[in-house]
Amino acid sequence: MTATADVLEEYLESTADRRMASYEAFLRIPSVSALPEHAPDCRRAAEFLADDLRAIGLEHVEVLETGGHPLVYGDWLHAEGAPTVLVYGHYDVQPPDPLDEWELAPFEPLVRDGRMLARGAADDKGQVHMHVRAAEAVLATRGRLPINLRYLFEGEEESTSTNLDRWLEQNKARVAADFAVISDTGFFEGNLPAITLGLRGITYLQVDVIGSSIDLHSGMYGGTVQNPANALATIIAALKDPDGRILVPGFYDDVVPLSDADRAAFAALPFDEEAYRASLGVPALVGEPGYAVLERRGGRPTLDVNGIWGGFQGEGAKTIIPGSAHAKISCRLVVDQDPDRTYELVRAHILRVAPAGVRVEVHELGGGQPSLTPMDHPATQAAARAIEATFGQAPLFIREGGSIPVCASFTSILGLQVVLLGFTNPDDKAHAPNESMVLANYETGIRTIARYWEELANLPSSPAR
Repeated sequence: MTATADVLEEYLESTADRRMASYEAFLRIPSVSALPEHAPDCRRAAEFLADDLRAIGLEHVEVLETGGHPLVYGDWLHAEGAPTVLVYGHYDVQPPDPLDEWELAPFEPLVRDGRMLARGAADDKGQVHMHVRAAEAVLATRGRLPINLRYLFEGEEESTSTNLDRWLEQNKARVAADFAVISDTGFFEGNLPAITLGLRGITYLQVDVIGSSIDLHSGMYGGTVQNPANALATIIAALKDPDGRILVPGFYDDVVPLSDADRAAFAALPFDEEAYRASLGVPALVGEPGYAVLERRGGRPTLDVNGIWGGFQGEGAKTIIPGSAHAKISCRLVVDQDPDRTYELVRAHILRVAPAGVRVEVHELGGGQPSLTPMDHPATQAAARAIEATFGQAPLFIREGGSIPVCASFTSILGLQVVLLGFTNPDDKAHAPNESMVLANYETGIRTIARYWEELANLPSSPAR
């Protein structure tokens, strides 16, 4: 360990209690972007971040209006000749439902068994907080950063980033950089350090099946009208075959097949399929025939029902034919699949297979492009060196099934390559009750980020161009 690293470590050790208090205060803000009633909380989270960035010494800090939940921007641009990095994260979180499955209130953080438990502890407030604390530690111990940094923290990632692309188009100069770093991914099974190279895109839609304007008596009208819930079940059953292959015509036309090298890379990962199944509590793993579990998770497209509702759902019996039934459906997409084209294909198929006697409406709720980062990119290799230096082992290179639409936006709008430097434990339960962050990942991740900026200082400016 160098003298500079010793000083940084002393600072981090001396400020540990203050860091935890700040982390918990951030998590107490219920910044659920998808629910309108939490709009004031999203703004409060943005202001919290902005105040934090100013306090640690960043410049040009602003809470920026987008037409929806605000962005937070700050920078430090005094490392002449060094690369400029755009750091992205999001302060908004998923809804906490179902509340009765949480061991504690979702916005009352608790440290237990070496973990921070709360909604957002991992996705993505924990990782945003790590970046702020890393910058704080470097500025406090050195008085300057080794590279130029721009920070952009979003408040709508969990609700499809509705306003971000427009803001990026209008503010290209403000976020100009050599490449971008996103910390919204995690480690591999077994909590093994990893760098994510690929993410799937997404198309999200809602299906509304509408019959009568009111619920009808099932005895008086059953057998004479179409039941919207039955019709919706027919539609959903027509989307995939029993083996899991998607039946939408044209769905696979743009899918880039996995190469022999891709499949060899998936097969080389230290993955225990049975342990994975057991950890999920499911009786069996299923999916598209001909592909291994990791290939299906990171390298193949999917179609899934995310929610379904309609008719009577209370206790006891109520004999009705519901007036309407509804479903939310998402498709995860791989390289070369376009979200808008996929939506149109799925929509056309739904309307084609819909039974007579109901009106069917399909609405697009959002989407994002898939992304893939080269393993040999200099910034990726610098990240690998930083992880190995702090976590004590070289990272695995993986593809993940989730979606971060801003990855593709940074590439298509800003022309930036993206490094996915994430630290969450794979059992973090993001988007589910009892979300948690392993604090060893959080603490070591702060040190990794600080080390990464040092590694990048040795690269020439514009390594991605």
